[in-house]
This record gives sequence, C-alpha cells and structure tokens, in this order.
Amino acid sequence: MRAIVLHRHGPIADMSYETAFPDPVAGEGDVIVRVKACALNYHDIFTIRGMPGIRIGMPRIVGLDVAGEIAEVGSGVSGWKPGDRVLADPIDRVRGGLTGETFDGGMAEYVRLAAHQLLRLPDDVAFDTAAALPCAYGTAYRMMVTRGHVKAGEKVLILGASGGVGTCCVQLAKLAGAEVAVCASSAEKLERLRRLGADHLINYAAEDFTAASHRIFGRPRVWSGPGGADGADVVVNFTGGDTWVRSIRCLRRQGRLLTCGATAGFDPQEDIRYIWTFEQNIMGSNGWTPEDIRALIELVRQGKLDPCIDQRFTLANGIAALQALEKRTITGKIIIEP
Repeated sequence: MRAIVLHRHGPIADMSYETAFPDPVAGEGDVIVRVKACALNYHDIFTIRGMPGIRIGMPRIVGLDVAGEIAEVGSGVSGWKPGDRVLADPIDRVRGGLTGETFDGGMAEYVRLAAHQLLRLPDDVAFDTAAALPCAYGTAYRMMVTRGHVKAGEKVLILGASGGVGTCCVQLAKLAGAEVAVCASSAEKLERLRRLGADHLINYAAEDFTAASHRIFGRPRVWSGPGGADGADVVVNFTGGDTWVRSIRCLRRQGRLLTCGATAGFDPQEDIRYIWTFEQNIMGSNGWTPEDIRALIELVRQGKLDPCIDQRFTLANGIAALQALEKRTITGKIIIEP
C-alpha cells in the first residue's frame, strides 16, 4: 500500500512516501480500515521528532485521527462488517497505546485498528469532518464542556485559538453563550476566528495579550462586584511557557484557568500570589473519552458544530502537509485524503 513512513526521529523531510509498504494484517479482535480521511495533529510532529521517555518502534506510520470504511474483519470481531463507516478513537483503552505512535496510524491507504476503538459514523457526517474530531476537538470538548462547564454570559479568553483545539474552543464557547476573546499571531488568522464567532480579536504579535484582556474584560479586583468589568471568567491556556503567569493575571476572582497541554513549555515560572489572592481555580483536562467524541458527532449532525478544515492534501503530498502543520501557518485542521 501507499504510506508516509517514519524510519528514524528527526526532520520531517527525512520521512518517505512509499508505494509498496506492507499491507496491515488483522489479528484477533482487529479490523482493517480503508482510510478515507486522516486529520493531522501537532502530536504527530512530536512523534516524528521524538519525545523523552517514549520509545517508538520503527518503521512507523503517523496520523492519530482516522475515519474510513471497514475493509476486513478479523477473527473474534462481532457487530462490524466490511463497508461499515467508522471513526476511530485513537486511544486503545483495552490493550494500551495510541494510533500513529504505539502502532501505525492513518497516513496510509489502510490501517489496522482494534475493534473496540471503533465508533459508528452516521451517513450524514462526512469522513473529513469526522476525522477532525477525536484528538483536537475531543480534547477541546472535554476541557470546555465536560471539565470546564463554560456557560452563557461568561467572558472567555482563548490563547492558541487558531489551531485545531483552539478553533473548537471558540465554537464551543459561543455555543454556550459566552463572550469570547481570541489570541492569534496574524490578521489573517484573526479574521478566520472572527468568522467562527469570536467577539474580540487580539494580535499577540502586536499587543501584549494581558493588557488587551484588561482593556476588553477589565482588570481583576480582589472583591468583584456583580456585573463589573473585573477580568475574564475563563482563560484557556494550553501553551504554557512564558504565557502562564500572564494568563493568570487576566482572571477575575474565582475565575478558572483551563489547560490541556503545554506546547511552549511545561515548567513555566509561577506566581502563586495571584492564585490565592484571587482564589483562582486551575483546572487540568487530559484527552477525551468515547463519550466526548460521540457528543461532538451529534453536534455536527445537528449543524451546531462545523470543524474548521484549513487545508487538504493527497497522501502523496503528506510530507508537505506535515511541514505546513509544523510551521503553524494554518487555522484549524489539515486533512489527508488517500
């Protein structure tokens, strides 16, 4: 089969597009899925570069998020048949492991998955839309809805708003009825976020986002009055690094900082004076559950959520797709269509 193959950690350019990679073989409890769409995530970049403490067997096909049709059913599998439309939960919650990291992923014509990873995909949800959901949108849903309980009338500041997780956070916050300020690095990205529903646009390359948040939502006060302009109710920060302390300075008293990652650094400087003085709530969110993904599928079916797909690539151009993701030139998701 055709596939984008990682043979060693290093630059994306060292990966290879291969036309005769061995087809996957279904073991007991497995299915073979014909890939119709694979969504890229920045985790794929981390896998390619190599992550401390995580050993990956080589060669490896990356690509966490996969939607397609069942091509073959292995022994011991019931309830599924060839031709069924499916979306994969990238996490193997029984055997352990992650699609595109522990075992081969979706940047190929076919992928082997455990049957218990499959979610049934309704006919009225397109493959590309579905592929955009699990990792990025699942993470955002768990953070904003399952854990964060963002609600109508709240003031929400979203850092990293132009990526896959961020674009979903914007849509979910607006669905909840919140007032949303977004941070991005260019006028083009901010314009796309405005079209997604963002109320306030902050170009952090031109303006300090903390000062901008104080201008938009007010400066936090120790004793907040009802209806006062005294800070953001919720700050979404999955970047970490030098944005961390500046984020907590945006939160109103008893506000919530939601985090699901640390793409700019996991060990930032801290200033715990703000945490106790303003009685802040720091809330972590880790990944997603199948229930979170099913809830997203239903939002798509109802027309309430439309995954932001920025660019599409053929499998033959998959290396260029990964390079575009690495450069962070996109707003939303990149889809590979074999």
